[in-house]
Amino acid sequence: MRRFLVLLACLAAAVGLSTLPASATPSYCGLTWGSLDKSSPGYAPGAVRDVRAGRHDCYDRLVVDLTGPVAGYRVGYVDTVTQDGSGAGVPLRGGAFLQVAVLAPAHDDAGASTYLPGDRGDLVNVNGYQTFRQVALAGSFEGQTTLGLGVRARLPFRVFGLESPSRVVIDVAHYW
Repeated sequence: MRRFLVLLACLAAAVGLSTLPASATPSYCGLTWGSLDKSSPGYAPGAVRDVRAGRHDCYDRLVVDLTGPVAGYRVGYVDTVTQDGSGAGVPLRGGAFLQVAVLAPAHDDAGASTYLPGDRGDLVNVNGYQTFRQVALAGSFEGQTTLGLGVRARLPFRVFGLESPSRVVIDVAHYW
């Protein structure tokens, strides 16, 4: 009899949960991002001038600073981040890899570099970050600059542009 009552209670709970709308399902920190590719068209007349990162309660943030208006972007998970031009693989630490293409070069019209990192394989020190494992420069070719972002696992992310100062922002959640 006791088993029957436990079974009946479990079934009632399952039916009750299945009737909740999808929006009632709690998400991590209220984030509703997904892990599918994100993009915005439009090349920028400016150039990449810096790459930096920050930690937040619910996500890690990568910021690509620009010298002109906000550029377009293409960001998505890949098996291997590849170098611009050559297509060679970029070694990265992490369980998943985001290829980040910002539609702005890392040089000016005269060909002088606007962004010269000290170490192309470790652009930003992300030691101690909850999600980020490594940020690497994959190259700047034909008007776009590509970065490799090694993360702990394939997690939800969002991408957007901001002005004053101009920048492209990539946030990767700590959990689903």
